[in-house]
Amino acid sequence: MGTHLAFTAYTTERIDEAKTKRIFDDAVIEIRRLETLMTTWRPDSEISRVNAAAGKGPVVVSKETYDVVAESLRAAIMSKGTFDITFESLHGLWKFDEDLDPHPPTEAQVKAKLPLVNYRTVKLDPDKTSIFLEKEGVKIGLGGIAKGYAVDKAAAILDKAGLTSFYVQAGGDLFTRGKKPDGTEWQTGVRDPRSPGYFAILPVSDHAFSTAGDYERSYIVGGKRYHHIIDPRTGYPATACRSVTIWASSAFQADEIDDAVFILGPKEGLELVESLDGVGAVIVDAKNNLYVSKRLEGKVRLTAVPTDGI
Repeated sequence: MGTHLAFTAYTTERIDEAKTKRIFDDAVIEIRRLETLMTTWRPDSEISRVNAAAGKGPVVVSKETYDVVAESLRAAIMSKGTFDITFESLHGLWKFDEDLDPHPPTEAQVKAKLPLVNYRTVKLDPDKTSIFLEKEGVKIGLGGIAKGYAVDKAAAILDKAGLTSFYVQAGGDLFTRGKKPDGTEWQTGVRDPRSPGYFAILPVSDHAFSTAGDYERSYIVGGKRYHHIIDPRTGYPATACRSVTIWASSAFQADEIDDAVFILGPKEGLELVESLDGVGAVIVDAKNNLYVSKRLEGKVRLTAVPTDGI
């Protein structure tokens, strides 16, 4: 899925280190299985086949892929279109991955592809579990949600195997289970978007944690930062925030919300967060102002002030 995986667990009387490592291996196998369904980096994946059939006809997919796409469309409506899986239609304009190229596209190039970005052109048939992209050239990508789904599925494998204190992480998506043997909670740091290190600590036991930031995949040209979180309404990198950290009951939910809040900005983003049961957020906006949602008041421990900079 184009990211790094990390697993940590405390052993138990019944599950020793060797067995724990075998359980981790099973979780990795599960994530790789999901990748074969939902990646856009393989031409034989279900999502790639859907994209190849755009404007031609529906493609029957597995229930898992169908459900993730269906949830993505629900998130698009909920987020006023700021979470939009048809952003993949812009692929090739912005190069922030292994094809990193610090040259922004021209305005004409963006305008030419922007009409293809519209989640409403994705049509689902629940009876056939098929997906149809109505317009030729439209592509969907699950990079903003599939990692969260995969983290939850991997955590379910660790749960079923009997591990009771662990975390699963895929890039910026994290889920923890239980508490440490000494009774303390799992905690994670909220990264400073303009400096190495963290500016806050957040307890995450039995919760998910997902961060969207403008610092991981980015470049600076002419004193302006360009990054991979693209506003589907404009075709350009979103400008309202520097980082958004979402705290939720599942990695699936946290992953689908963080980019939307990042794009919406602190005012509308916090309104969305507060409307969702059990969801909290820590936001650093474009002017380096810090916002903490109501559900995280008293939970977040600030250890520094976010560093300013471009």
